[in-house]
Amino acid sequence: MGWRAPLAAIVLLGTVAGCGPIPVQQAERNCMQDARPATGPRGEIAMGVGTDGHHVRPVTRVELSISSDYVMGRDPADVFNRCVMRQSGEMPTRPLYDQPGWRK
Repeated sequence: MGWRAPLAAIVLLGTVAGCGPIPVQQAERNCMQDARPATGPRGEIAMGVGTDGHHVRPVTRVELSISSDYVMGRDPADVFNRCVMRQSGEMPTRPLYDQPGWRK
């Protein structure tokens, strides 16, 4: 019975530690994905044919996503900065538009 309390404390501390800040470089990589939808609507169209074994039929799919950041007119760089600050507790090391791999 005496070993359960320390074990529970270790598990609780490990869980809380997992919620702490992450390195700023990792936050920058994560937050580029948050900033991208703020640049505008994204869509995808797929077309093809399918068969049920007896008939060949056309198949289509249309997807459209619009982020609330875009609707509210938020600057993607501001979305990025706020995300990095929230995740790491630090400002980004360089602006969004200078991040490797960023493209609108």
